[in-house]
Amino acid sequence: MSETTTPKPLPRASAESQPYWDAAAAHQLKLQKCKSCEEFWFPPAARCPHCLGGEHSWEEVKGTGRVFSFVTYQRLYHKGWAEDMPYVVAVIELDEGPRLLSAITGIAPDAVRCDMPVRVVFDDVADGVSLPKFTPA
Repeated sequence: MSETTTPKPLPRASAESQPYWDAAAAHQLKLQKCKSCEEFWFPPAARCPHCLGGEHSWEEVKGTGRVFSFVTYQRLYHKGWAEDMPYVVAVIELDEGPRLLSAITGIAPDAVRCDMPVRVVFDDVADGVSLPKFTPA
């Protein structure tokens, strides 16, 4: 990285999200799964949003899904993304049901489409920090 390049901000884990980020660092996509109703959910929370159950486990998911919605950023809002312009941020609907916000990589921004099948890839952005991103399946 050159001296003129502004670094991108890194995620800050909360008590609820720490297992998610630990799994991502190991190149695994894990979500919470309720022990009562057996539904997955995202973002991480202390209680299941489906049944309000308080018991859950962290389970690895396939990491496949579809683009539910997306936006192509043409305007620079943070200098850390200057070299990425334009870039796509999408709502990904995982095969297991939950939706999460992520970047789309490996495809021209103007080629991204809703319902496009995608799979997770991991971007090692710092020592011990990896971001789940999605690429066409």
